[in-house]
Amino acid sequence: MNYMEIANSPWMWLACGLCVGWVLLQSVLFVRKSLKIRKEIGITDEQIKSTVKVGIVTSLGPSLGIAVGMVALLLSLGGPISWYRLSYIGSVSYETTAAELGAQAAGEVLGSLSGNGFATAVWTMILGAMGAPILTALFTHKMDKLQNLMAGGKKEMLPVISGCCIAGVFAFLTCDRVFRFDAQTVAALVGFAAMALFSGINKKVQKKWIHDWGFTLSMFIGMGVSMLF
Repeated sequence: MNYMEIANSPWMWLACGLCVGWVLLQSVLFVRKSLKIRKEIGITDEQIKSTVKVGIVTSLGPSLGIAVGMVALLLSLGGPISWYRLSYIGSVSYETTAAELGAQAAGEVLGSLSGNGFATAVWTMILGAMGAPILTALFTHKMDKLQNLMAGGKKEMLPVISGCCIAGVFAFLTCDRVFRFDAQTVAALVGFAAMALFSGINKKVQKKWIHDWGFTLSMFIGMGVSMLF
């Protein structure tokens, strides 16, 4: 039997659909809980609308990248697994790399797998990502103590530390692209320049659309210019 018949079988759609359904249920529960307690902590309707709007806008760029990368994953592993893995993790680069390593461990290559190679690739994807949910489950409830420890008991330092952490994460993810000296380098540098330009303009004109759309537009500009190279 061709492995794609297994990969796209009704049983695979059912199993993966249950997993995705669990993610959607969690999302609904989180939203309901957030809306329930928002008034108790002083969050206004206007703040909620602004947050939702910014969240949707800033997700467009990354979501487009995932959608493009998902095509390659679909061709290699079928619809159900691609849908399930990207609904849980959302990292095309990780899923593709893990699947390739799994296929190589089975002595095969993506796109030309046996049933055994397909199973090995899927298990590699799943087991390789287990660290994050395990650590989250074990240590999330202790994060407040860690934050206070890092801030030295000063609450006003928490936003500073959070901002530094976010800057560090983006720097870590970007530096590898900058020093490749290829199209990805162009995308990173042009995206940075565009975001710096939008930020500079917004300081002077204070336009809400620039604040909301600047990040997404910068990513699209970076990707668009990189296509020329």
